[in-house]
Amino acid sequence: MIRVMLVDDQELLRTGFRMVLGAQPDVEVVAEAADGRAAVEAVRAGGVDVVLMDVRMPVMDGVEATRLICAGVGGPRVLILTTFDLDDYAFAALKAGASGFLLKDVPPADLVSAIRSVHSGDAVVAPSTTRRLLERFAVHLPSAGGVEAPALSGLTAREREVLVLVARGLSNAEVAGRLELAEATVKTHLGRVLAKLGLRDRAQVVVYAYESGLVVPHSAD
Repeated sequence: MIRVMLVDDQELLRTGFRMVLGAQPDVEVVAEAADGRAAVEAVRAGGVDVVLMDVRMPVMDGVEATRLICAGVGGPRVLILTTFDLDDYAFAALKAGASGFLLKDVPPADLVSAIRSVHSGDAVVAPSTTRRLLERFAVHLPSAGGVEAPALSGLTAREREVLVLVARGLSNAEVAGRLELAEATVKTHLGRVLAKLGLRDRAQVVVYAYESGLVVPHSAD
């Protein structure tokens, strides 16, 4: 059973999501909160696997709440809820550790699919969409200054290739085709990249690649 917490200051939205998720045999809404601070406190109590997190809320916004939740080891995954995808709050939340974001008017089937994907360890935002977000807000990224991030030296040449292609928006199948590898091999390489760099999922791979200078905004694939 996937245990979900709904965090939004709009009770009507929480009610709608609760009804959708309540109809699923493998999903259970175990907690709700109307602001970020209450969400962080609820997470500390345990028993939550996935958090659906609004970004604009009173008391504490979703970005700060996401940062606090994702700072813990073994904590729940966070999915950001936003009204439009090119949102500076969504960008900040990805940097804070969110596994992706969803539009608030997401179709019910896509909402359920996203929760299941996040619970299994995947990011739910297509890397191409995350990249588009980073392209938009690249001015806020720290400059790599031509100096390679130290952790990158621990990657093999193949792992680095996989990292760059994933960050440029390719799926595992597309990376496999580009590098002439089996898709299972790509998954293995990506898993090692995540482990070596201390990243949670594909969304974090994209952010890391931009911040480290491996992928430059508006660069060609």
